[in-house]
Amino acid sequence: MEEKIVLRNLTKIFGKNPDKAIKALKEGKSKNEVLSEQNQIVGVYNVSLSVRKSEIFVLMGLSGSGKSTLQRLINRLHEPTRGEIIIDGVDITKLGKKDLREFRRKNFCGMVFQNFAVLPHRTVLENVEFGLELQGVEKIARREKAREVIELVGLKGNENSYPSQLSGGMLQRVGLARGLAVDADIMLMDEAFSALDPLIRRQMQDELLELQERLQKTIIFVTHDLDEAFKLGNRIAIMNDGEVIQTGTAEEIISKPANDYVKAFVEDMNRSVVLTAQSIMQPVEDTAFPGDGPRTILRKIRKKGLTGILMIDTRRELKGYIRTSELVEYIKNHKEKEDLQFDKALLHNALSVDENMPLIDIINIYSGHQYGPVAVTDENNRLKGVIVKGAVIAALSESFEFDSPG
Repeated sequence: MEEKIVLRNLTKIFGKNPDKAIKALKEGKSKNEVLSEQNQIVGVYNVSLSVRKSEIFVLMGLSGSGKSTLQRLINRLHEPTRGEIIIDGVDITKLGKKDLREFRRKNFCGMVFQNFAVLPHRTVLENVEFGLELQGVEKIARREKAREVIELVGLKGNENSYPSQLSGGMLQRVGLARGLAVDADIMLMDEAFSALDPLIRRQMQDELLELQERLQKTIIFVTHDLDEAFKLGNRIAIMNDGEVIQTGTAEEIISKPANDYVKAFVEDMNRSVVLTAQSIMQPVEDTAFPGDGPRTILRKIRKKGLTGILMIDTRRELKGYIRTSELVEYIKNHKEKEDLQFDKALLHNALSVDENMPLIDIINIYSGHQYGPVAVTDENNRLKGVIVKGAVIAALSESFEFDSPG
């Protein structure tokens, strides 16, 4: 997948003698030791990572971990002490003020903050068009764009309202719309939903995912909330004391924490929300094909000791499930017939789930499932694997090991 943003050995020291602080860090001093001994703050230290095009990349950690500082370094709201910030192949640390301003205008949607940052004396429409106004966009064109984005985020009908007349969720939509109106590739969101009530917060998370499905922005999202990070992030970077401790998908982090800090960080996470069908599925022992005769199918079943078997075609598209007991009874009732053909009445609809379905939804499905495994399929209904009840139970255990595909 194409890399949109690449950070190489990025460091930010707030203080008068950053070289001295970096030397101390290399010698093994901690962030707190540098602060107490030198009165210099380690914002970010030696961070290298990449953000892929059109993904939501989450920076998460506790207060003071460096996540917001790192985000501000990405568009040079903070000047880096050392390192490279490469966006679309351009190292923006080498850009002068004029070129940087132009680069930001073309590439960044601006920032969406926790405190909404809307202008109280402007209407919703005027707030949303503000970024376009700063860019010098002609009034009619920016109004048209602003109205289009206002409708996109669900604020149509509130164009002439003032911030004091809006709820918290509506205010956050204004901030989101203002960023989207600029129509650049990269959006920076810093604790954007943290000030909202839990119900509205979940709703805004869902709406962001829905918008992302349509708009395909590259989003850097800062949060201290693990549930929010795991819900939104295609990938997540966990930070502590200015350093990135682990980067990966939610499944990778919760199943294979890099160290004790990450393990403690995620230990209370609900694994059923994070793990997916793909991560707990098992290989298919054997399958039947439409051209197989009933005795051939029974031979496959007995060889593997199965209680039933899934049928697929040559493209591995799932066709159904055959129960062993019914197949045996069918063969027994027609034992005198040498050229016995498979009866389609033996083929039942197979219970299947998408490979990306969360474990919590699979558990709910399994509660009413009476027979056979649950088939795991891709978007084209091609069989990828199966889930048995033992795998569901094992996945909820802390000892479960995630095997990343490929």
